[in-house]
Amino acid sequence: MSPAPRPHFSRAGLRHGVRAALPAFPGFIMFAIAFGTAAAQKGLSLGETLGLSAFVYAGASQMVGLEIWQQVWSPTTILTIVTVTAVVNARMILLGATLQPWLKDEPLARTALNLFLLTEAGWLIGTRYHNQGGRDVGVLLGCALILWLVWLFATLTGYFAGALVPEPRRFGLDLVMPIFFGVMLVPLWKGAKSALPWLVAGVVSLIVHALVPGYAFIIAGALAGVVAGMLIE
Repeated sequence: MSPAPRPHFSRAGLRHGVRAALPAFPGFIMFAIAFGTAAAQKGLSLGETLGLSAFVYAGASQMVGLEIWQQVWSPTTILTIVTVTAVVNARMILLGATLQPWLKDEPLARTALNLFLLTEAGWLIGTRYHNQGGRDVGVLLGCALILWLVWLFATLTGYFAGALVPEPRRFGLDLVMPIFFGVMLVPLWKGAKSALPWLVAGVVSLIVHALVPGYAFIIAGALAGVVAGMLIE
């Protein structure tokens, strides 16, 4: 019986990762265009919009962040947006943990880059390759890098598309975010039981929104949904 291949890194793996990421392009492009358009309508500058896509690089968090975005920032607002981003992205801790056996012998800088660029799509492609016996870490990084570049380019496209429309309400572009989030729920539907955390999150958000000023309802709804999901499972 031949020994299992050891993790390694190669340029061929990078190219393989780029090819493997192609099926994820349409979803990334549409999501990033929606974000870029919404950011332009919210009044963000091009630098702020690209900065969010480049450094936050988390679609749901970026969309939620737009709802909280202020022209004049206060410590409370900053704490709110940081907390919301942390809650929404907490799932990345688990995804990163599953990659530890594959990345444990990698140089620290390359591991940090891989984890910074980690997305659900990249994780799925990488873990599928790993489960099939592949051990080239270049596949994970190649996939991650190309998806990041696609995300930035599509954000730029969406931003200019949104900025070119002088009256967004006339064309319904102010509805981009609520429509987008509504559509995103469709493929997540797996029956009434799995939807209970959505209901809990929605109800808690509405109650907190009515009782507490500001954006605490986002954090409260997200945490309530997470807790409900854990209890149900």
